[in-house]
Amino acid sequence: MAESLRLGRQRTGLLQSGAPNLPQWSARVAKPKIAYVCTECGGSSSKWQGQCPDCGAWNTLVEFAGAPASAGARGRAGYAGGSGSAVVTRLDQVPQGVEARTEVGIGELDRVLGGGLVEGSVVLIGGDPGIGKSTLLLQTLGSLGSRLPGLYVTGEESLGQVANRASRLGLSLPGLHCLTETCVERIVQHLAKEKPKLAVIDSIQTIYSEQLPAAPGSVSQVRESAARLVRHAKEQGTSIFLVGHVTKEGGIAGPRVLEHMVDAVLYFEGESGSRFRVLRAFKNRFGAVNELGVFAMGDRGLREVPNPSAMFLSGTLSQTPGSIVMVTREGTRPLLVEVQALVDQSSLSNPRRVSLGLEQNRLAMLLAVLHRHGGLAVFDQDVFVNVVGGIRVQETAADLPVLLAVLSSYRDRPLAEKTVSFGEVGLSGEIRPVPNGEERLREAASHGFRRAIVPKANLPRKGSIKDMEIIGVERLVQALEAAD
Repeated sequence: MAESLRLGRQRTGLLQSGAPNLPQWSARVAKPKIAYVCTECGGSSSKWQGQCPDCGAWNTLVEFAGAPASAGARGRAGYAGGSGSAVVTRLDQVPQGVEARTEVGIGELDRVLGGGLVEGSVVLIGGDPGIGKSTLLLQTLGSLGSRLPGLYVTGEESLGQVANRASRLGLSLPGLHCLTETCVERIVQHLAKEKPKLAVIDSIQTIYSEQLPAAPGSVSQVRESAARLVRHAKEQGTSIFLVGHVTKEGGIAGPRVLEHMVDAVLYFEGESGSRFRVLRAFKNRFGAVNELGVFAMGDRGLREVPNPSAMFLSGTLSQTPGSIVMVTREGTRPLLVEVQALVDQSSLSNPRRVSLGLEQNRLAMLLAVLHRHGGLAVFDQDVFVNVVGGIRVQETAADLPVLLAVLSSYRDRPLAEKTVSFGEVGLSGEIRPVPNGEERLREAASHGFRRAIVPKANLPRKGSIKDMEIIGVERLVQALEAAD
């Protein structure tokens, strides 16, 4: 017993003296912090559960291995400008200036971006496979040419495939630089070495970081890769386009926080059988979010359509029951699109309400208003509404044209020739005005329309528009009478 106590005292003394030949039992290795991140909303949880506590989605929590605290602190310090300390500053002491923009050379893309490409901005472009995301960005690099040195980074195709596509598009190959790489650390190294003013990453779901064990495309990899690219863009002033895959629901695949990290989010839309493509901005820190760009897909890539109204009305037939032209507004310009309705006797106990290009719930509400305040009952009829050209109308100015098209189809009687309409319909049957009414009327008159049914509050205040009969209505009954 005495010998055991003596050996114990010797061991204790050696530990306290810091002997190099004995292990330091007090030293502990920090375990990596594990969190579970929702792929829908980006919310995190300390443990896995079937339902996300933030958004309520099921089976969306994915394991995420957090980076060490020191690395995160260094990353945040570099992102803030290279200093680990922040200073409270009055806004009147901050130098203000207009963002320096560079016009891409593709008018419709410049319009959606808010007037051009901002230095150091990060833009996320999403869309269905094959809709033209990579084609548009490759054309963008070719259009800029030597004005803005660029680099195309592809993680899905080989150099030969990219070169063949550039040749088909008629682009100048000597002015294009391409890199096939999927490691974000090596991509950042190439960007720091080449110093391009514009970089295209195609796509963010194929990029991975060597510091994380997860597979490419996972929540942790997408988040970390995007964060490093955003940090590089802000520090070096490089504009970056990120191509994002979409899910079957139409949203960007990966964590929702990806859309919060970037400066602009653009979506490509278009019907599968149509050659027209629509580029819409859903987020833009440097411009309006309701701008719309229209393109036509051809043998030589995407071609911009400077006058979309003429394109959408190219196949309009005059005096067709259930058809009317409405004037919608997308961003800073009005658009003329055709709205078609088909009302048919239903053989189902619950008649169908189908809308393409319009919100289906709003169609059901408008039919109820038509029954209550217009005296037209379609509760036993199937109602189909379609916006021609693949355009999705998101404003309430489509309410009155939809009801007039339904009325025309139900009575099987066409509306008067060269008639346009717009206006919001309230639940009590009133016709409410919409913004920029006079500008919409002038756009319709420039395309040869001679009759308009609009809210009374949208009548021109500075005289009438030449060669156009404008009927102002306040109630739904008045609009239905004017359509006869």
